[in-house]
Amino acid sequence: MTTDPLLTLHQLFSPSFPVGAFAYSHGLETLVQEGRVTTAAQLQGWLEAVLRHGAGWSDAVLLAHVARGADAAELAELATALTPSAERRLETVKQGEAFAGTVRDLWQVDILPAPYSVAVGQAVRALELPLLTALQLYLLAFASNLAAAGIRLIPLGQTEGQGVIRALSPLCEALAAQAIGASLDEIGTFSPLSDIASQRHEALYSRIFRS
Repeated sequence: MTTDPLLTLHQLFSPSFPVGAFAYSHGLETLVQEGRVTTAAQLQGWLEAVLRHGAGWSDAVLLAHVARGADAAELAELATALTPSAERRLETVKQGEAFAGTVRDLWQVDILPAPYSVAVGQAVRALELPLLTALQLYLLAFASNLAAAGIRLIPLGQTEGQGVIRALSPLCEALAAQAIGASLDEIGTFSPLSDIASQRHEALYSRIFRS
């Protein structure tokens, strides 16, 4: 029996898929403690910046290239080099290792341990999954996980948090469409407040999240 590829993608990006995403805030915990993100509107603005100008965009481009057959080991090095802090490197490497290991065990395909976006790209290629949909769901899962962190940290109500995710869905769709045809030369980030927040996170007096 063959599973519908869309169902496979939903499983891969489900909160229950064991990559440990719930443990990371991507620097958001710092911004909340410093009073920079205290409302749903501010959370939405920060997430939009991270998606457009930060890891969201770069990860989507990397995922697309790996899924189309680019050298996964080479792009794993690039993905690692793009991380601006030790905790962000931990975030992408550990999630990628967990993702790759689970995919190998469940589908018996050869997936190299790699930063998360590169590991996902390998799985999309190996399992012959639709790339555009994979990009859309990857970006939405990224935004959803960080919105969930914001719900706990700020805190926000569940409905407010879902409102943020709903508002960002069209952006995830648009970025996926752009990333699928983007060259590696178009990779680059400009989200300095997010990067600095991730660097300052390890010095917080108390922390819930690992990044």
